[in-house]
Amino acid sequence: MATNITLKRIPADLHKDIKASALRHRRSINSEIIAILEEGLGPRRRTAEDILASARAVREKMNDIWLDDKKIDRAKREGRR
Repeated sequence: MATNITLKRIPADLHKDIKASALRHRRSINSEIIAILEEGLGPRRRTAEDILASARAVREKMNDIWLDDKKIDRAKREGRR
């Protein structure tokens, strides 16, 4: 379950830096702060269910796109041009 936190008295320069970082990463300020906190606290342990959910989400995004050796080799050659 997600929890809410309110930050108070954030120095103007720090807010400006967070906002700029959020723009660079194409995230909201809230998402940027969460990313900074996660990075600072180190990796969190993922459950097997989390890993499977991530794998299912990637598979769903791929939407029946199958890569075979020929397609991969062609992509490599095209990338070297």
